[in-house]
Amino acid sequence: MNKTNTTKWKDEDAKITWEKLNSAKIYTPDSSLHTFQRNPFTQPWYRDMGNLGSPVNNLMFTPEDRVGPSLGYHINDVYRMNVDSLNYYSTNRPYSIFSYQLGSKLEQTASIMHSQNIRPNWNFMVDYRKINSPGEFKIQRNNHDIAGFSTNYLSLDKHYVFKAAMVYNKIQHDENGGIVNDSELVPGSGYTDRKTVDVAYQNDLYSANNTRSAITNVQRDFTMLIQHSYRWGSYDTTYNSDSTSFTHKLIPRFSITHKMELSTEMHAYKDLNPDSLRYSSIFTNNFGSLGTGSYVAGEDSVYAQQKWFWIDNKVLLNGFIGRNGHQSEVSAGLGNRYDEFISTPVNNIIKDSLPKLYYSTGLDRSSVLSNYVVAEIKKEALTPGAWQYDANAKFFFSGNDAGNFLLDASLGKQLKNNLGSFVVGFRQSVNSAPYSYTNFENNYIKQFYNFSNESVSTLYATLDIPKFRFSAGVKNYLIGNYIYINDSEKPAQYTIPFTITQGWLRKVFNIGKVFLDNELVFQQMPQNAPVNVPALMGRHQLSYEIALFKRRLKIATGIELRYNTSYHAAGYDALLNKFFYQNSTYVENYPEESLFLNFRISRFRAYVMVDNIQQLFTSNTVLYTGSPVLNYYGSGTSAIPVYTAPDLMLRFGFTWVMVN
Repeated sequence: MNKTNTTKWKDEDAKITWEKLNSAKIYTPDSSLHTFQRNPFTQPWYRDMGNLGSPVNNLMFTPEDRVGPSLGYHINDVYRMNVDSLNYYSTNRPYSIFSYQLGSKLEQTASIMHSQNIRPNWNFMVDYRKINSPGEFKIQRNNHDIAGFSTNYLSLDKHYVFKAAMVYNKIQHDENGGIVNDSELVPGSGYTDRKTVDVAYQNDLYSANNTRSAITNVQRDFTMLIQHSYRWGSYDTTYNSDSTSFTHKLIPRFSITHKMELSTEMHAYKDLNPDSLRYSSIFTNNFGSLGTGSYVAGEDSVYAQQKWFWIDNKVLLNGFIGRNGHQSEVSAGLGNRYDEFISTPVNNIIKDSLPKLYYSTGLDRSSVLSNYVVAEIKKEALTPGAWQYDANAKFFFSGNDAGNFLLDASLGKQLKNNLGSFVVGFRQSVNSAPYSYTNFENNYIKQFYNFSNESVSTLYATLDIPKFRFSAGVKNYLIGNYIYINDSEKPAQYTIPFTITQGWLRKVFNIGKVFLDNELVFQQMPQNAPVNVPALMGRHQLSYEIALFKRRLKIATGIELRYNTSYHAAGYDALLNKFFYQNSTYVENYPEESLFLNFRISRFRAYVMVDNIQQLFTSNTVLYTGSPVLNYYGSGTSAIPVYTAPDLMLRFGFTWVMVN
C-alpha cells in the first residue's frame, strides 16, 4: 500500500535571477543562438595572439582602468574573474551550467557553475573554468585555472544585507617569441607541419619533446570581498489577488555599509635557458650554464617576480529618497587601504675582504598607507519610461597616490514601449603610474622610472533600440601624460595631450528567417600618438534561423566575416608581459571568415564552426610583432618575429543548463 502524501507538493516553474554588486537591476539567463558560436574572450574587438588563452589586446582603444595604487598587468584581464563583477543569484531550484569547447590542436575550455538557495533569503554560487591550449606552433601552451564564489543573504526583516565573494585566477603562458621567418609559412617552403616552423625562443636542448618553453609568464591572484549593510525604513505590504496572503517589502530610508576587500597578486617571468643576446639591450651577462635546462638563481637563468598585497576598507552612509522602485540613493564615506609591493629576486651588491664585488639575491619591498573619500548619487531605471542618473567621485588625499581621483557621471532613460534606452556620460581620472611601469628588477639589473600623473577625460553617448535591432555610440578621449611601453620596449610617457574619437553602430536586418547582422567601428587617431589601432573595423554575419518540430529544435546557421583596415600592429614584449608601441611593421590582412551551425534543444545549446577560412587563401595573417632577435641565423642581422593566426580550424562547443 502506497502511503506517500503528495498533496502538499508544489510544481513551481524554475525562477532564476541574479543581481550585480550595488545594483537593483534583475537579470535572467540568456538562451539565444544568434551569436552563440563566438569566442567570449575576444568580444567585441579584442584580439589574442593566435592561440586560445594567450595575451589579448583591444583593437578598439581603451585606456587601462587604474586609480590609486596598482600593479599594472592587464593583458589577461579577459580571462580573469573579477570580484566586483560576479553574479549574486536567487533561485527556487538548484541551477547548474556546464560548458565545454573543443578545437583543433587540443584547444579546450571547460567550465561549470552551480547556484542554489540554502534558504529563500540566502544563496551561494560557485564557478570554475579551465582553459588549456598547446597551440599550433612550437612552445606556446596556455594553461589557466579560474574560480569564483559568491553568496548573498537578506535577513527576514529585510534590514540586514550581506554579500561576499572570492576569486582565484592562475594564468600560465609559455612564450615562443613569435615566428622568426614567416616565409616558412608559405606553401611549398617545406614546413607543412606548423610545429616545425622556427620560433624565436626555441631551444632543442631544453626540452626533448619541445612541448614546453623555457620562458614562461605566470600571473596569479586571489581576492576576497565582504560587504554588509544595515538599513532602516518603512514597510510596504503587498497582498495577493484574493487577499489570502501578503508580503512585506522594506522601503529603505537610511543605511550604513561596510566594504572590505583583500587581495594578493603575483606576476613571475622565468627564462631557464637564457641567451646573452636576448638581454643585451638591458644588461650584459655571460650565461655559463646555457643549454643545461637547469635553474640556478643568478647564474644561468633570468627570473623576475613582482607581488602586490592590498587590503581596503571603507564605510559609507547612505540615504534614500523617493518612492519604492524609483528611489535615488545618496552615499558618502571614507576609505583606508594598505598596499605592499615586492620585487624578487634583486641583486644586493656586497664587498668581501679582498675586496671583490659579489651578489646575493634579496627582495625590494615598499608599502604605502592611503586614505580616500568617496561620494555618489544614483538612481537606476528599473521600469520603462524611467530616468537613470549616476554621479560618483573618489579622491585620494594621503599616501603616495595623493591627488589621484576619479569622477564619473551619466544620465539616461529607459524608453517606453520597449523602444530601448540612451545614456550620455562623462568620466575623468588622474592616476599614478602602476608599479610595474616604474620598477623593473631581476637578479641582474634594477631600472626605475618616474612619471607624472596621467589624466584621461572621456565623453560618451550610447543609444540602444532592441525593437529595431539597432545600437550606436560615440566616445571621445582626451589623454595627457600617456603612460605606455615605447618602441624600445621600455616604459615611457607621451607628454603631448591627444584625443581619440570613436564611433560605432550595429544594425540587424531580417527578411523572414534570414538575418544580416552588421557592426562597424571608426577610430580617428592623432598622427603621432603612440597607439596601435586600426581606423576602421567591421563584422558582418549572415544567418538563417528557424524553429522546427513544434519549436523544440532551434537552429541558426550562416557565415561570419570580420576585418579591419591596415595599420601598424602592436608589438608584444615577453619580458615585460605587455604590448608595446611599434611603427616599423605594417600589416594588411585578409578578412577573417567562419562558417557556423548553432542549435538548441530545450536547455542544451551547441555549435559547430569552421574557423579561419581565410587561411585557405593566405598563409600569413600577422596579428602582432615580437621583440627583435639578434643574429638568429648567424648572419649578424636582426629579425623581427611575428605572431600569426592559426590555420583552418574546426571548433565544437556546448552549454547544458540543468535545473533540478
